[in-house]
Amino acid sequence: MKLGLGVGPMGPPGGETIIQLAREAENLGYDTIWCPEIYGMDCFTPLAWIGAHTSSINLGTSIMQISARSPASAAMHAVSMDYLSNGRLILGIGVSGPQVVEGWYGQPYPRPLARTREWIQIFRKIIARQEPVSFDGDHYQLPLDGGTGLGKPLKLMQHPLREHIPVYLGAEGPKNVAMAAEICDGWIPMFLSPYRMNDQYADAMRAKGPDFEIAAAVPVVIDDDVDKARSQIKFNVGFYVGGMGAKTFNVHKDHVSRMGFADAAQEIQNLFMSGKREQAFAAVPDQLVDEIALCGPRERIRERLQGWKDSPITQLNVGTADMDTLRFFAEELL
Repeated sequence: MKLGLGVGPMGPPGGETIIQLAREAENLGYDTIWCPEIYGMDCFTPLAWIGAHTSSINLGTSIMQISARSPASAAMHAVSMDYLSNGRLILGIGVSGPQVVEGWYGQPYPRPLARTREWIQIFRKIIARQEPVSFDGDHYQLPLDGGTGLGKPLKLMQHPLREHIPVYLGAEGPKNVAMAAEICDGWIPMFLSPYRMNDQYADAMRAKGPDFEIAAAVPVVIDDDVDKARSQIKFNVGFYVGGMGAKTFNVHKDHVSRMGFADAAQEIQNLFMSGKREQAFAAVPDQLVDEIALCGPRERIRERLQGWKDSPITQLNVGTADMDTLRFFAEELL
């Protein structure tokens, strides 16, 4: 199994923290360092900074939100990053939710699957650089319909280092996962239980090829006090299930419900939206935390790693900023 590192918050200004983490991960043999994007820092700038201070570790966006950039803009970002890093980019993309898409980017959210499929088609055509790009879709048109009428198909001026840049899809719902298996190079799951993958995603995974990557983000907290370790995970889960979306539409709540925790998910949301955040975090079930995260003493984590080893995932992305934790997972898995 490969190991990845999710860098999370940037730390103090100057980037020293993430460079130290990236260099240590690279020295230990980690495959990829992943940088998030929600509505704070973008995902490309930190990766460029990391890429300039490393030489072999892959650089992954986790996830670049497609509403933030047109396919052409993202392609230019990707080609530049891949060129400067000597072919180390993995482009993780996702649609996010309407709270961010419409509230932050001012873009329409409806029909996210169809929109994602068109976005990837255009991105791939640009990177392949076989001809000037034109596209007539329901969500994207190149050249633009209407306007001045002066737009024309263009071809990327910069020759890409690679004709194919890997695209992974961040997804939770079965239909999104099925699309990832069909048209993408990998899948970035969130709140994934290795014990439920066959039940949840067996049908969705049928279209995947032999080289399809599953790079699972796994929160990690090493602490001799299991309950204390769990509480850090519960804060994150409670925030997403309770607050990252509207009461009538929250993809994370829906995902946790499909896992078999529907009653708990509803309680978490009710408490969170009533302003009782601490109670919402406390309502996250221990069983859910134990399935989607690795927390507690080292020996307990060693035992629970077996479930991940037995699962179909190909890369375990450790969510930590602790050097000792980085080394621990390298010793156990590499």
